[in-house]
Amino acid sequence: MKKIMITAVLFLFGITAFAQKETNGTIYIKHPYIEVVNNAVKDYTSKDFKSLKKYYADSAMYWQSGMEKFAPMNDAIERWTNDENYLTDISLEAVGYPDYLHYEQGDVEYVQSWWNWSAKSKKTGEVFKVPMVMFDAFNKNGKIVRQFIYGDFSKAMAERM
Repeated sequence: MKKIMITAVLFLFGITAFAQKETNGTIYIKHPYIEVVNNAVKDYTSKDFKSLKKYYADSAMYWQSGMEKFAPMNDAIERWTNDENYLTDISLEAVGYPDYLHYEQGDVEYVQSWWNWSAKSKKTGEVFKVPMVMFDAFNKNGKIVRQFIYGDFSKAMAERM
């Protein structure tokens, strides 16, 4: 029995001692790019779309759940501006806290943030609430180059029809 226990302990020690752990970057709870995202959200909710543009690279692209392909950020900002024709009380409430992710492979930088988006239909008075996650990719100049938004906005988007 002693031999079995010693063998088992040595086997487990060998597995844990030689198991490789590989990292691919670092996650930060505080970073200047997190502030860029927070400031962009403030400009969005206050409808300051002119100021909002300064956070994005000229070539920035945008994607949201339900879209077939990326669209230029300027198209997204134009659509958000037109949302005022259909929706009121648009807000974004932070859920938890955002993270800055720096991936070593490819030297990619993202801010991941979680939000509750809400708005009220001008036509029906229905209130839409959408839990969402947003990933913003940054270039070396600190500008957002890609924005990915995951959430089910289908009911709110139907208001445009």
